Amino acid sequence: MGSKSPKGEFAARKLLAKRKKFRWSNIYYKRRMLRLDVKADPLKGAPMGRGIVLEKVGVESKQPNSAIRKCVRTQLIKNGRLITAFLPGDGALNIVDEHDEVVVEGIGGSRGGAMGDIPGVRWKVISVNGISLKELVLGRKEKPMR
Repeated sequence: MGSKSPKGEFAARKLLAKRKKFRWSNIYYKRRMLRLDVKADPLKGAPMGRGIVLEKVGVESKQPNSAIRKCVRTQLIKNGRLITAFLPGDGALNIVDEHDEVVVEGIGGSRGGAMGDIPGVRWKVISVNGISLKELVLGRKEKPMR
């Protein structure tokens, strides 16, 4: 006979309730409301995090590329979680040493995932011992001795 939505002058409360109920069938809404992505995130929703370099690792890139991407295994200071962070720039691996303090941020993949041909690496290093990694790679600044 008619549509299943209530119509009329006093239907607003019922319409709002229905809309609220149906939003839960949207997977992005559901994950956001249940905070599933924040719980799984090593940085707990923060844009950046400090960590200590434990070791330098080379990650092989995905097909069809063939390269060894230079990364570091880092232990976050705030919660002790281990993450792998990419080192952008030519010769960045020579600048970063073990036990250095680094600042990591998201690498910028879709929905907080890995980017490009680096499998499973979601983070990149942006500074070493308080100095920007970009400045160090370009040779504008020297790394402080700690």
